[in-house]
Order: sequence, then C-alpha cells, then structure tokens
Amino acid sequence: MSRNTTSAPIQAARHAFFDGDGALPPQLPRNILSSWQRCQSLGLAAERPPAIEPVSDAALRELRDRNESLSRHARPELDALAAHAMSAGSIVLLTDHRGWIVDAAGNPQFLDKAAKVTLRPGACWGEDQVGTNAIGTAIVEGIPVEVRGGEHYRAPHQILSCSATPIHDPFGELIGVLDISGDARLRHLHAMGLVRLAAANIEHRYFEQGIDGCDLLRVHADRALLGSSQEGVLAFRDGRLVAANLAGLELFSLRRSDLGQVDFAGLFDGPLSRLRADGVFLDSSGRALYGKVDPRRAPAARSATTMTKKPSVAAIDAPVFDAQAEIELGRATRVLDAGLPVLITGETGTGKDLFARELHRRCARHDRPFVAVNCAAIPEGLIEAELFGYEEGAFTGARRRGSPGLLRQADGGVLFLDEIGDMPASLQPRLLRVLQDRELRPLGGGQPVKVDFALVCATHQDLETAVQDGRFRADLYYRIAHHAARLPSLRELPDRAAIVAALWSRIDGGLRLLDPIALEQIAAYDWPGNYRQLTACLKTLAALHDPGTVIGTEGLPAYLQGAGRVDGNVAVGSMPAAGSMPLKNLTLVAMRNAVEQCDGNVAKAARRLGVSRSTLYRRLGQPTTH
Repeated sequence: MSRNTTSAPIQAARHAFFDGDGALPPQLPRNILSSWQRCQSLGLAAERPPAIEPVSDAALRELRDRNESLSRHARPELDALAAHAMSAGSIVLLTDHRGWIVDAAGNPQFLDKAAKVTLRPGACWGEDQVGTNAIGTAIVEGIPVEVRGGEHYRAPHQILSCSATPIHDPFGELIGVLDISGDARLRHLHAMGLVRLAAANIEHRYFEQGIDGCDLLRVHADRALLGSSQEGVLAFRDGRLVAANLAGLELFSLRRSDLGQVDFAGLFDGPLSRLRADGVFLDSSGRALYGKVDPRRAPAARSATTMTKKPSVAAIDAPVFDAQAEIELGRATRVLDAGLPVLITGETGTGKDLFARELHRRCARHDRPFVAVNCAAIPEGLIEAELFGYEEGAFTGARRRGSPGLLRQADGGVLFLDEIGDMPASLQPRLLRVLQDRELRPLGGGQPVKVDFALVCATHQDLETAVQDGRFRADLYYRIAHHAARLPSLRELPDRAAIVAALWSRIDGGLRLLDPIALEQIAAYDWPGNYRQLTACLKTLAALHDPGTVIGTEGLPAYLQGAGRVDGNVAVGSMPAAGSMPLKNLTLVAMRNAVEQCDGNVAKAARRLGVSRSTLYRRLGQPTTH
C-alpha cells in the first residue's frame, strides 16, 4: 500500500516529533523514525537547509576517477533508468559508498529543481550531514529505502520523493547507492522496483570476468534462471566462500557477514566434481539445484605502474555504425584534426553523443580531455558560470576560490556542446566571442585566459529555422557549422533487421532467440525514439523471457503488433507498483497480469509472453511475498 507523505498525518507526525512532548509518532515507518532520532541526536536543524557545498570541478573528476569501476559497471543501468526518468519527470543518481554523488541524469526540468537543493554531482548526501534521505539512510540501514515528501528530516527537502538501494561488490563491501528522485507531488510507483532490479544487474555484472583464483558457481533451483541476474553466484577459494551476489546469499539464507566464514562442504552434499559432471547437485538440506562452474581465473599479475582507464561508453547501448556512418566518422575526424568545428545533427536517440565520443577517440586529441556539456540539462541560471567559470565571490553561493569552468577544463582536448540549439540567447554572444578570440574571461572579473580546444556540437533542432526565427544567432551558427554530420533515424536505414539482430546479440548474449518473424516485425516498426527506444524494448524482452525461450510475435509489446501508437508515440502499458517487492516477484507479477489480460486463458498468456505453458504454470505456482 502506498503511504501518503504530504497529508495531515505526516505533518502531524513532524509536529509531534519536533515540537511535541517527545511522544513517538506512530504514522512513521520504523526506518524513518530511527533516522529522525539519529539526526536529532546529531543536532541537525530540521527547518534549515544543510550547508552542502559541491566540490570543485577538479575534485569531482578525482571522485569519478576513484569510482571508475562502479561507473563502468553501472553505465548500462544508468542509461536505461535515465530514459525512464526523462518521461517520469525524475532523475537517477549514482553515489559512492559515502553518499558523494558521482553521476546524475534524467529529466532536465527536475535536474534544475534538484540543483536548487544541491542534489547534483559533487555533493554529499550522507545522512549525518543532510538528514533523513533515501541515499544517506540506505547507507546507514544497509537496505533499500524510500523517503517521500515530509518523511525527509530537513523541511526544504519535502519537495523530493526518493527511492535508493545499496550496491555491493562481490566481497560484500558497500561500494555505492543507486537512487531515483522525483517531485513529491507525483506518485513514482515503479521507482523502488527499478532501482533494485538495476542494482542486482550491476552486482551481477561484477562477476562477468570471474574472481581471481576462485571457482565460480552459478546456481539456482530453476534451471531456466541460470544466466540471468537472478541466478546465485558463489565464488570459492580453496573451498571457502569468499564472494557472492545477493541472490546467491539468499538462496542459502546467508548474510554478507558470512562471507569468508562458510565452507563448500557446509552448503552442498557432495564434491564440486559432481556439479562439473552433470550440472545438478544437492545442497546440505537435500534440495536439488542446477548450476555450472566457470573456469577458474588465474590471479592477475601485478604491475609496477597502475593506469586508470576512463569509463567507456557501454557497448550494449551503442548504435551500430553502418558503412555510411563510418564514412561520416572518417570525414568528421579529418575536419576536426584540421582545427575546424563539427556539427552533429539528428533526431533524439540517434546516438549523437556516442558519435562525438567515437570522434574524440579517433582524432589527434584522443589522449586529451573530452568534456561534454549538455546545454539543455544545466539550469539556465548556472550555465554561464558552469561554462566560463567564475572568480571567488562572483555571486551568492559561489564556491570559495572560484571555479575554472568547463571550457578551461577542455583545454588541449575536445569540447562537446550537446543540444546547443537550447543554449540561452543571452549566452550565445559570449560563446561566439570565445570561439573567435580563443580566450575567455571568468565571471567576476579576472584576467583573460587563453583556451585551445577542438569543438564538436550536436542538436536535434533545425538550426537554420532557429536562425530565421531569431532563436539562434546567425553568426554563431556559421561559426560552428563548418562541417555537418547528419545521423539518420532508424526508419531511414535500409537494413534494420541486421541492426536489430546485432543489438539483440549484445543485449541478450545468446541466452534467448528471436523468432525470424518477430525480428522482422521489430525491424518494420518506425522507432520514433530511435536507438534509445529500440534498446529499451530489447532489454525489456530479455527481462520478461526465461533463458532458452524462443520469442515469437506473441511475446512482443502491443505497439509492435499495430496497437498502442498515437501519432508516432508509444503508449506505455500499465504495470503494478513495485514498492519494496522482492526482485524475484517482478516476473511473477508480469505473468499474472498477462493471464488476467487474457481472461484466465493460460495458453494465450503463454503465447503472449513467449514462454511454454508448463513454465507459466510452474512459475505461477510460486507464492508472492511482500
């Protein structure tokens, strides 16, 4: 049941706790009340905003470098959640183990609103500083946490509704938190289910390359779930359990504190060789389990020099560059290396950001910084300071010692101005002056600073029309449009079937098969959201179907069967609120919904989901826990 967090009962609970006689308000969930008590014992002021000061740009880069592995493993989930957040009016946040925000993406309007309470990269949202909030309280409690509206300790944060879950490495150490935050006036029904599922995928991805010197077991009571993020993964070194994911621990009723304390013989009836031989074995209680053993990975050789790699764009979400795109990349690289700017155009979702990053990788400045600026995502009141930097005391709220700005950070490398068509008109003359003179002057005075960067811009807008309408300066347009590389929409590409097949291979890894007719039906759709929409659809298909399934046309979403489209827009079907439902129940809920929509006809529901009737009967026989 959804709890009302902006109603009179919650406000009464706040009054009773903060202004009353010390009686504990019964309306509050236990973890919220415990958090309020901790915050009060620390002397935090409930009515005032916390003194949060984001770190400098250099310190933010160091923070991201320290969390490179987390960012790399989380990138596919962040991109998928960001697409959801755009339509839901919310944002997705990734933090480190202390609550420092490493990355943020999602709805630009809510990004602007969140920035006003310093919910942005470079800020720390630990409970001991900010008060009760989903990120900080999830770190303290060690469990998924929702904090909605008035449940936040600090009154200014009542505008937020947040759902967060911890992320652990294979050895049980907390490494970060994944959070979805939105407007408290709206109901964010799926947020907790989405972040929990995404966190499980991130933790599962840490085992992809094995664990040094360990036998890696992948086990489950349901053979069909092997290879999915719901499988249990257990790593044994010399017979002792040293690493596991949450699904593996829950399979044996273990806690993360049990890692390093439990032996193989205490969990299984029989030697590891039995599992290697036939793929089925018994645990110590006589329960039959299915599994496989990954080849042992030798310990990595240590190097005297440690090199930190920058996070790469996840291949799973990258567009498939066809022959024409390769030609465009080659031409754009030559233009950029000649010191001329490149303008990338194309509809939303065609991969302009990825094209720009690939352009940086191929150009002569590939070993220098790549600084990306989304002109539509930075709050309008902050974009000038973010781009050009500022001196100490330039404006209220400015950081001590000022800020160099993003243009100076790109010095020597490539500056990527995404969605430049959304740059405020008042800022366009300043950018033009910088491009002409190759020097900038920070806000608040200071000496002019010379800058040297290669410029790449991107937009989904028709800039020539914007110039005619007076929304974009003609002189700036001619300054950035020396060479235009247009990325076609998916519906314009002649061999979409090959693209769908290539993306499906990346996303599914061969665990499930797309029926040829289903593949052609997917390829025949117009895909108004282009690659972003297509990859989201394919990921959903993989999540809804068991490994080994052949996905037919019945398993495709309604809009691919000619239903649910209005003027090119996809109508999203309703789903139940995930709340704090266990991850294994999300599939069960989808199956039960399908049966209900088919008026109880199990055979029809099985065809729609692309699974066998026996699988549907077996899975529906499992109880749902809340």
